[in-house]
Amino acid sequence: MRAIPPSYDISSEILEKVRSLVEEDVEDIAFIFKVLSDPIRIGILKALNADDFCVCVFVEVTDQKYSALSYHLKLLKEAKLVDYRKKGKFIIYSLTELGKEVLEVIAEIKKSL
Repeated sequence: MRAIPPSYDISSEILEKVRSLVEEDVEDIAFIFKVLSDPIRIGILKALNADDFCVCVFVEVTDQKYSALSYHLKLLKEAKLVDYRKKGKFIIYSLTELGKEVLEVIAEIKKSL
């Protein structure tokens, strides 16, 4: 059964292009949007844009527990938005280039609201 009525004018080429766009694998992009769906994670990204920090700094400035913030940072790392390095006994988090680019897009969206 055809869902498009005969009175709707669309070429088969355009229909195939739409089909291919809709079926394109975008799981990685969807994952980034899921990670960005939490305001705390966006706040972490914004803070990391100012400097690199240990999770202890986020515990100090939020009402979140260490374990919750570690989880948020883990998701941000899985989305390739943050990275980390060891510095003595601390794990220091920083933005990746992708994280910086995502923050720029967020800033542009914010301006349009």
